[in-house]
Amino acid sequence: MKVPYSWLTEHLALEEGLGVDELVDALIRVGIEVEDVHRLEPVHGPLVIGRVEQIIELTEFKKPIRYCRVDVGDTVAPDEDATRGIICGATNFSEGDLVVVALPGAVLPGNFAISARKTYGHLSEGMICSARELGIGDDHTGILVLPRNSATPGEDAREGLGLDDAVLDLTPTPDRGYALSIRGMARELACALDLPFADPGLREVPETEGDAWPVRIEDPAGCKRFVVRRVSGLDPKAPTPWWMQRRLMLSGIRSISLAVDVTNYVMLELGQPLHAFDADSVKGELVVRRAKEGEKLTTLDDVERTLDPEDIVICDETGVISLAGTMGGATTEITAESTDVLLEGAFWDPASISRTSRRHHLFSEAAKRFERHTDPAVAPVAVELAATLLRDYGGGTIEPGRTDEGGVEPLPPVTMPISLPDQVAGVSYERGVTARRLTQIGCKVSIDTAPDGTGLVVAEPPTWRPDLKQPADLVEEVLRLEGYDTIPSTLPAAPAGSGLTAEQRRKRSVARALAEAGYVEVVPAPFVSAEVWDKMGLPSDDVRRQTVSVLNALDAESSELTTTLLPGLLDALLRNESRGLRDIALFHIGQVFLPQKGAPQVPDPTVAERPSDEEIATLEAAVPKQPVHVAVVLSGHRERAGWWGPGRQASWADAIETARVVADISGVELTVEAADHAPWHPGRCARLLVGDWPVGYAGELHPKVVEAMGLPKRTAAMELDLDAIPVVEKRPAPAMSPYPPVLMDVALVVDAAVPAASVAKALRSGGGDRLEDVSLFDVYTGEQIGEGKQSLAFKLRFRDPERTLSSEEAVELRDAAVAAAAEQVGASLRA
Repeated sequence: MKVPYSWLTEHLALEEGLGVDELVDALIRVGIEVEDVHRLEPVHGPLVIGRVEQIIELTEFKKPIRYCRVDVGDTVAPDEDATRGIICGATNFSEGDLVVVALPGAVLPGNFAISARKTYGHLSEGMICSARELGIGDDHTGILVLPRNSATPGEDAREGLGLDDAVLDLTPTPDRGYALSIRGMARELACALDLPFADPGLREVPETEGDAWPVRIEDPAGCKRFVVRRVSGLDPKAPTPWWMQRRLMLSGIRSISLAVDVTNYVMLELGQPLHAFDADSVKGELVVRRAKEGEKLTTLDDVERTLDPEDIVICDETGVISLAGTMGGATTEITAESTDVLLEGAFWDPASISRTSRRHHLFSEAAKRFERHTDPAVAPVAVELAATLLRDYGGGTIEPGRTDEGGVEPLPPVTMPISLPDQVAGVSYERGVTARRLTQIGCKVSIDTAPDGTGLVVAEPPTWRPDLKQPADLVEEVLRLEGYDTIPSTLPAAPAGSGLTAEQRRKRSVARALAEAGYVEVVPAPFVSAEVWDKMGLPSDDVRRQTVSVLNALDAESSELTTTLLPGLLDALLRNESRGLRDIALFHIGQVFLPQKGAPQVPDPTVAERPSDEEIATLEAAVPKQPVHVAVVLSGHRERAGWWGPGRQASWADAIETARVVADISGVELTVEAADHAPWHPGRCARLLVGDWPVGYAGELHPKVVEAMGLPKRTAAMELDLDAIPVVEKRPAPAMSPYPPVLMDVALVVDAAVPAASVAKALRSGGGDRLEDVSLFDVYTGEQIGEGKQSLAFKLRFRDPERTLSSEEAVELRDAAVAAAAEQVGASLRA
């Protein structure tokens, strides 16, 4: 939200010496985030008001070029012609308009010097300026045109432009909808600086008789108040006053027409969005209701929208004419011929407006305020202010009567011990601080006494503060306005013997090991769409399809909590690949969410006291199980190419080896066996087991999955249920033998369907304790060993912990290992 300094301080009695920097510090103290401060740059040299006397269109050029004679007043050069010839490419002005002229010798923001020069066949003696060139706005579609008769040619333009101003870019927290206005921000400043505050929302509204327009509210839950005022006889060509144009420009809003500018101005001033209907286009009674199935509306952006039954709409006899609180309809739009205007100000249900704006992707300034809660009491004030401005500057007549359907419901009072802020902050505040601070934010405060004799504060929240619901909210306001920096920062002493749990230590160790293995950690969002399971090729009865849905999802298309880490990791891989990376290895350690069958309804315990044991048990039973998984994805080269060689492509074997790294860090032995499990390739997928318990899968993703998700070819992945792996707290130190090993190779022929892991397991069982290691180093298939057979070559390492093995002993151990392989998997030595 962009706020001009001059406008923000209009309702405050500022003390001398309080400048922009002091205001910024005060806003930060009370919790308003200041994104940036843009100080308008000064303009040096002659900058004057000019009146366009003559426009000559230069048609011999490809783009629109005009040669203008501009009256800059005789004060600039008394002995010379008061008009100057200036070349300009803008077409949004006409003869007689007042403009801002930078004469030769002027220096505009950005150190842009102006000089007389010949161009397009004419001498250009200056420049007609746009708002962006003057640094007071971003609009560069045309030059800045001032209302006629608002100034005299030759006057210095600096004072009227307010070039000594500054613009504050502010971001209030989402729960403070009232702060999205000059009124709300000025109140925050008044509280922070203890200054008097003239609330513009408390203007008196004159009494009227009768309604301005018939209105019927059929959905009181969606619209609690609806106010209408009518202005007729409006001059559609009446210009917006310069002071209003300037404030809108500095706030980042482009000036369009008087009627539109007035509604925008009132919205920024009071925080109450308004909508202006062309009264001649409205047919009959206005009705506020929910949309009907199949109804459509063409909104002001010329998009035809199919409405949802949850959308709140405004209708007349012809049907829907406005999407309430979000955007008006094209049929009742204010046009260049509109002279009869209906001004509408309403209080809409925040949740309904939020859902509507997201459903239709219409994130308007009005919707942004309505979804954060506007002040229902200010609606008639805002409508009256807008009507008055249209009357004063547009020559209109405010018609008798005001429609005011619905009303203001007072917010329930909140009671708290008067000493509660002191107890929470650990600070002894001065007497009366609590009542004073709550009064400053608009509460009606009274002091009562509890039965035990302690003092109580009873605060009635103002209509613009629905967030004040419980004592903790009042405490926060007192502490915020007194200053968080006044609260002492004391860290509690850590109890003896506490520290990381064994699971936490293992998680950190696994993360370090994967990082050392060349993987980069990412933290994807845990939300997925239902379509991702089809892309991953999961069967219809796969348990991973049974997800937990989020009611108020950040993205309506991704509203399910994931049951596996792979979708988020693969999305991160795609994002990196789209940015030019080709050799990618990512890992993530996080929770998945598994719904429990027959889970009870989630209770809503009160916060006034500790939940009962039964409520806690019900809460725990209702929450889905959330085991911690670890997963990796990799594509491209695992070993890069260079002068040392061509490199090596990442494969399913790397994914399996990564699982072994996790198992080794966890202190468990991992068993690998062939498997067929989506989304992996059935011929390149391994089931990972600890003992006889499966804990995960690894391998290369199925080609159809790779194609459906747009992944790089041969993408590999691994996922382990880390919580399913037992925690080994006391790992025995490895026994190191000082005696040399005996290395021997064996090549065994087995059926092609026999996994190499089964052969290695058989060799280990036959080799006994003195067989230290078995590693596969070659696989061969071909005519020499017969059809349906494969040759597996293993390296065997034998060692005795107490003495040196003889060659004869090593041969006996090798033969025993081969015999075990022959007995268990039908292996035979390759000839």
